[in-house]
Amino acid sequence: MYPFLLVTHLLAAIAFIGTLFFEVVIWHRARLQLTAAAQTTADQAIAVRSRKVLHGVVLLLYGAGIGLAWQYQSALSQPLASSFGTLLSVKILLALSIVCHYLLLAYWLTHARLTTVRAGWIRRSILGHMVLIVILAKAMFYWHP
Repeated sequence: MYPFLLVTHLLAAIAFIGTLFFEVVIWHRARLQLTAAAQTTADQAIAVRSRKVLHGVVLLLYGAGIGLAWQYQSALSQPLASSFGTLLSVKILLALSIVCHYLLLAYWLTHARLTTVRAGWIRRSILGHMVLIVILAKAMFYWHP
């Protein structure tokens, strides 16, 4: 089961990070070449499609992540006993922080408080969290001080 969970988790992470990378690095600048009306239309279309796709991707990502973490219960029971346990714990905390970002985003959406600035901030923050998680995921298996 572990290899299946690992591949699912990796593919979902690639999809999630790739979507955020596109929105933050590529689309953010490309949209400036469009008229205001075209920007709004494209922004709305991308947001609707992203939400639909990312819901499933996030379920796979977190579901597989929980399954993988379950394999390391002993390391997580004493996270400071090894660099692996510490890095895995930090990785999990960052993943939980992303969940908090989405809860904040949902709050802003339901209370009509999501501004363009807030949307950009939250995307960049989540992307930054995801990049750190990827670095930690690799460091867990190679960094042994």
